[in-house]
Amino acid sequence: MKIGVFDSGLGGLAIAQAIMHRLPQYDYLYLGDTKRVPYGGRSQESIHEFTSQALNYLFEHDCQVVILACNTASAEALRKSQQEYLPRHYPSRRVLGVIIPTAEACFEPGGASRIGVLATPSTVESKAYERELLRQNPLAQVIQVPAPLLVPIVENDGRKYVDPILDDYLAPLLDEQVDRIVLGCTHYCLLKAEIRNKVSIPVISQDEVIPEKFADYLNRHPEIEALLSRGGAAEYHVTDVTSGYLQFAKELTQSEIQLKKVTLT
Repeated sequence: MKIGVFDSGLGGLAIAQAIMHRLPQYDYLYLGDTKRVPYGGRSQESIHEFTSQALNYLFEHDCQVVILACNTASAEALRKSQQEYLPRHYPSRRVLGVIIPTAEACFEPGGASRIGVLATPSTVESKAYERELLRQNPLAQVIQVPAPLLVPIVENDGRKYVDPILDDYLAPLLDEQVDRIVLGCTHYCLLKAEIRNKVSIPVISQDEVIPEKFADYLNRHPEIEALLSRGGAAEYHVTDVTSGYLQFAKELTQSEIQLKKVTLT
């Protein structure tokens, strides 16, 4: 059975590629809901609906475990997916999110007392990062800034315009003298170099965190790991294909990957 990776668009390819590099022996199915990206400004009801449709698709296509690389889906739909969707539909499968492992990385090593979170409006509004960071360290102070323009910029090849926008989003975090900054959206991994050039504090990027955390999960759950097929194959499915998406995927993966257009219901 495969490892599924789901994102609202193509930004999650950064996470998927990093996991594949760390664990190349397994088979993977990436699903990007490019037709409805971004999720960050959607209602909670819509996010639940879209995430359930994605899980249906991935489980129907032989995935044993699915990683919600989308932070918005992790924030808004992970708990409901684990507590309601899986027991009702796929009790032997697993759904994992990215917020808990990312929050854990904020306190490794040493720990921070003032943590800045850059995320989509929906993730910020959910307070998922704030809850998880404070659960791990009740003394931490969490400052969150919504950054709604970054996903469209990344998905539409607009990174050359990003500098003044990043300055605007980072200013409140730097004014609050945060100890480190969490990039709380999969797409923001693609802007980590630009962000690191602007700050002198650690920047937590999920493509650097999630692969090792997932490898540790498989080590701790051999009953799941034993079910995974080992062909080293990867498929990439999306809900919309454009020439821009094809070019973006090529640049991101440094390869001529094939994007197969599919429908979620």
